[in-house]
Amino acid sequence: MEQKTKTFERVKQIFRNYLQINDYRKTPERFAILEEIYSREDHFDAEALYIQMKSRDYRVSRATVYNTLELLVECDLVRKQQFGKNTTHYEKSFGSKQHDHMICDICGKLIEFCDPRVQQTKNMVHETFGFTVHHHALIIHGICKECQKEMNSAEH
Repeated sequence: MEQKTKTFERVKQIFRNYLQINDYRKTPERFAILEEIYSREDHFDAEALYIQMKSRDYRVSRATVYNTLELLVECDLVRKQQFGKNTTHYEKSFGSKQHDHMICDICGKLIEFCDPRVQQTKNMVHETFGFTVHHHALIIHGICKECQKEMNSAEH
């Protein structure tokens, strides 16, 4: 628990500095949104975050949630991903390892994975083409084990 507190204090300081440097207001609502995000362990969309905060009696507007998410993406504290179906998902990014995603096309489950060969590919791209990779997104669509089992049992 102590490590989470230290991490959040560091994240808060990074956000505070970013807001100050860019002359944005440091509002309690923005920091409440940051805290809510960093208490999560999942991917989320802006609307779900807004609804969750309203259900916990936070006084935040939908616009504040959306605008704050964009600020957090700009200062690299939140990662933004497009997973299809025109839905943008977010996840905290400070202190998290680079990872990629698999999405089940039947149940929508999102599975994170890390494979060192992806880093090797990025290194090869740099060495072969002189291209400096700042960011990548690998999303694999398919059918998860559970849905495959259900499909197989339905066939028998």
